[in-house]
Amino acid sequence: MQNLSRANKQSVSFALPIAAFFIAATIFVVDSITHPEIAVAPLYAAVVLLVVRFLDTRGVLLVSAGCMLLAVVSALLHDRAELSAIAFMNLFASLSAIVITTYLVLQNQSSNLLLLEQARLLDVTHDAIVARNMQDIVTYWNQGAEGLYGWSRDEAIGQLSHQLLKTEFPMRLYALKEQVLRTGRWDGELLQKRRDGTEITVASRWAIQLDSRGKPVAILETNNDITARKQAQEMLQKTQTELAHVTRMTTLGELVASIAHEVNQPMAAIVANGEASLRWLDREAPNLEEARRAIERIISEGMRSSDVISRIRELSRKGHGRKKPQNLNEIIEEVIPLVQRAAADRKVSLQLDEEPRLPEVLGDRVELQQVIINLLMNALEATEGVMDRPRELLIRTSLNQDDNVELEVRDSGTGISEEHRDRLFSPFFTTKAHGMGMGLSICRSIIQDHDGRIWASRNPGAGTTMHVSLPAHRRTAS
Repeated sequence: MQNLSRANKQSVSFALPIAAFFIAATIFVVDSITHPEIAVAPLYAAVVLLVVRFLDTRGVLLVSAGCMLLAVVSALLHDRAELSAIAFMNLFASLSAIVITTYLVLQNQSSNLLLLEQARLLDVTHDAIVARNMQDIVTYWNQGAEGLYGWSRDEAIGQLSHQLLKTEFPMRLYALKEQVLRTGRWDGELLQKRRDGTEITVASRWAIQLDSRGKPVAILETNNDITARKQAQEMLQKTQTELAHVTRMTTLGELVASIAHEVNQPMAAIVANGEASLRWLDREAPNLEEARRAIERIISEGMRSSDVISRIRELSRKGHGRKKPQNLNEIIEEVIPLVQRAAADRKVSLQLDEEPRLPEVLGDRVELQQVIINLLMNALEATEGVMDRPRELLIRTSLNQDDNVELEVRDSGTGISEEHRDRLFSPFFTTKAHGMGMGLSICRSIIQDHDGRIWASRNPGAGTTMHVSLPAHRRTAS
């Protein structure tokens, strides 16, 4: 098909010069044998219009001059008796017509050359550039599109673009077009297929073209293949999830004493209440009311123990959870029992200052728990060397001036130096003797994934405050 099209173009380009020559010769013969008062020479303008398709500016000027010369020669071949005023006026009009036609076609040729150069610039870019009319029929297909999709320009032009590329849109096509018509542009990601069936992801940008009356006539689409980048992002996300899981397990290992204490307390209470129940029942006159209360306490302590184990299982689970509306105060209250033993061992007093009307945040509960535990453990470790002042740890929640939910973890520890503050969240940076330097880096990744922000500041007196800001989740009315 391509070879046939190329052969047709070559045959057309070869036939045009021959046709121009025969037309000029025919006009010359007819003009020479007809009466000079019959205006035949203006037909030379047709020759000029024809040669502009295959000659450059110099060639067109030479042909135009030749046509004018032929017109003059034809006039001179007539008898002088026939050369009336009307004949001279016809000759002048003919020469003027040739000159005007030459000027106009050269102007048009110059504009076409400029457009052609601009079109060639579109071919220089590696981006796939596709133009289509409002019926989505392809009208332009650059070399970048040929390289990306595998279809040649001749094969793609005239095709329905979305059927050719088997495009999957992020929304219904009519809704997408409505947005483009309303705003004049759109950008997003599309799933498409190459000629060989390979599925690719492209970053697509659309811009609408309007005519002189403001009516949409075409859409210019620029596409970039981001398949490899998307795969790399997915791999990075998977790696971060795996690393976050390892960090959680390491943190749970550090909290073994606190976890054991949290589980042992309700288990000891269950045993004590079980023994009390037996004593109330073994009496000569069983005290069923006291036995019932003891059994109720057993159930309560069993549920408390189950809650602790459930929280540990959730923290140790692997994978990336689904984000849901969460109450940050409730998450903090679930985490505090896990670090209370570690705080008591370090003689640190825990204080909680919660904003009771705190709006929810949209997040993964386990990941937010991991961030809070990491910040609390860092704060506890920061107080270990403190001997001259009380060891305190304040956990505060509030709604800041931007209507974001903010968490503060303030300690009275040794603080951080200015040189370390800028590197605090960098991977593998740590001030601990046996630290991996991944805890705060993972915290930052988690908070950024929640569209939030995390930073550190020095306290006016002593210690450090870690800040976490998360956008409030406003439930929409159904």
